[in-house]
Amino acid sequence: MRIYHNHLEKTLTQGFKPIWLVFGDEPWQKNNALEQIKTSAKKQGFDEVIRFSIDDKFNWDELFQEYQSMSLFSSLRIIEVEFTTGKIGDNGAKGVAQLLSLLHQDIQLIFHGPKLDAATQKRKWFKALEAAGCFVPLYDIEGKQLKQWLSNQARQLQLSLPDDVINLMTELFEGNLPALAQELQKLSILFSQQPVSIEEAEQLLIKQARFNPFQLIDTLLIGDLKKCLSMLDQMQHDGSAFGQLVWVVHKEISQLYAMLEQIEQGSRINDIFKQYRIWDKKKPLYQHALNNISLSNAEQALARLAQVDLLSKTSSDFNAFILLSDVFISLFHNNISQHFSLDYEYN
Repeated sequence: MRIYHNHLEKTLTQGFKPIWLVFGDEPWQKNNALEQIKTSAKKQGFDEVIRFSIDDKFNWDELFQEYQSMSLFSSLRIIEVEFTTGKIGDNGAKGVAQLLSLLHQDIQLIFHGPKLDAATQKRKWFKALEAAGCFVPLYDIEGKQLKQWLSNQARQLQLSLPDDVINLMTELFEGNLPALAQELQKLSILFSQQPVSIEEAEQLLIKQARFNPFQLIDTLLIGDLKKCLSMLDQMQHDGSAFGQLVWVVHKEISQLYAMLEQIEQGSRINDIFKQYRIWDKKKPLYQHALNNISLSNAEQALARLAQVDLLSKTSSDFNAFILLSDVFISLFHNNISQHFSLDYEYN
């Protein structure tokens, strides 16, 4: 069984499940999901919690012994197992199969760890765990979904937030859900059920948005250059590694260039998406980019990116993040940016 995080509370009321699987990289959802599952289990009498950490060298006998042993403290126990990696090897796969043959209702198993790739989710051992219990995959909450999440959280806290405050908070805290949840708690204490004005919110809120290179790429694909520049500014402020950012951007623009070449040669867009394994969720983003970026613009953006990379490694006189913003503009508006040199000089 597989559900999304926003269905977890309802699913927990539908009866005992011997296994819960919580995997993903978004920290607020992970902590919240684990807390909800353990709170629900403790209400049913699961008082003792035993924890394990698993990698590809883990001795599964330790887990089997704990699972089958009698507890001195509680007849009902929670065994929480953290996967440090999705790669558990052949011994791990055999261990999971053996564990599944031992399941009973006196033990609540909770497995959790980082985001699992599609190949791992299709492995026999993971599909067997999912079939025996409930899998909660965690994804980043962005855009409209973030506004919906924020509105729901405010409602639970009996906090009255007008639309302009919700828009402000999503802009300031996108990519940093734990900080957003903390600010909501703060506002609920300060204002209780009183409406929060935009002026009051602006005075109280601290900008704590956090972005990663992949969020930046998604924003670039839809052509929101203003937001891209804001994200680059925040990433520079946070100390993001510029070399890693250049690598991600080069990989993406190179792929767009190759896709545009194939379109020019007559390839169908669906065939191209299949070739490059573009997820359904990402297809509208790529469709927009391919409709609005020319092959010559992509070529020039790659050339300017190479120059930015060189300047960032050989000179301290230039702000590399500002130079990278020029590359983004070139991708959509090269007719303007081509007249400006990246190798500028200060007056």
